[in-house]
Amino acid sequence: MRGVSADSWAASVAELDQQAESGDAVQVGQLGSDMFAVHDVLTVEPSLRRALTDPSAPTEAKTGLVSGVFSGKVAEQTVTVLETVAGQRWSSTSDFVSTVEQLGVMAYVIAADQEGQLSALEDDLFRFGRVVSANPALRDALTNKQVAVGHRQELVTDLLRDKVSAPAVRLVVQAVASRHQSLEMALEEYQKVAADRQARVVALVRSAVELTDDERTRLAAALGQLYGRDIHLNTVVDPDVLGGIKVQIGDEVIDGTVAGRLDDARRRIAG
Repeated sequence: MRGVSADSWAASVAELDQQAESGDAVQVGQLGSDMFAVHDVLTVEPSLRRALTDPSAPTEAKTGLVSGVFSGKVAEQTVTVLETVAGQRWSSTSDFVSTVEQLGVMAYVIAADQEGQLSALEDDLFRFGRVVSANPALRDALTNKQVAVGHRQELVTDLLRDKVSAPAVRLVVQAVASRHQSLEMALEEYQKVAADRQARVVALVRSAVELTDDERTRLAAALGQLYGRDIHLNTVVDPDVLGGIKVQIGDEVIDGTVAGRLDDARRRIAG
């Protein structure tokens, strides 16, 4: 987010962190669930969205509206966070609605952290994203807008129940319903939130064969020294690389594969 929304986002996150510090994992998870429920309401109620982001309306009027609409329906912690969000100025209504959703994601990430499940959450989200990418029929079933979102969420819940952590199930369910991003982009964004919580960078590593635990450890250490941050590796076996590894961190790519060297040689010859 840019402009005035960036400052408003920072203030909203600070309030979420403060509320999360006073609760246990169950309470923080409830905060996340509440934020997603509020996001659903905002999505279908344009008049409420406009009222809560009206720059000409007094802050007291907007926070009072939050209390009047949501008190008794969500936890007190959630109302407090929402009052802070509504009390900020936003560059656009979409920034406001997106922030409510992202705060829900952050709450689930914090809850997973409190339960010592944060690394598992990152891995669960990544693995499910790979499953979806490799299975067009599944992706179509989860993203088909002609099918009610509730049915699609039930499908993914049944698929993941007892296979991944509870926070991972809830975040995947939200990714299916997200109106701001594609399913894959939402899952990637949620992984980044989890990585940021641990102050580390996510690296996508492609190799021709599965890396051993020792190779993963040494690669993570080398990348950590290079970037000055802890590195979380998401590994993919990709026969197209032929040999070596290809590492992608954000927009930066380190290509040490045989395929990469062959492509480079072809370009040199052609040039």
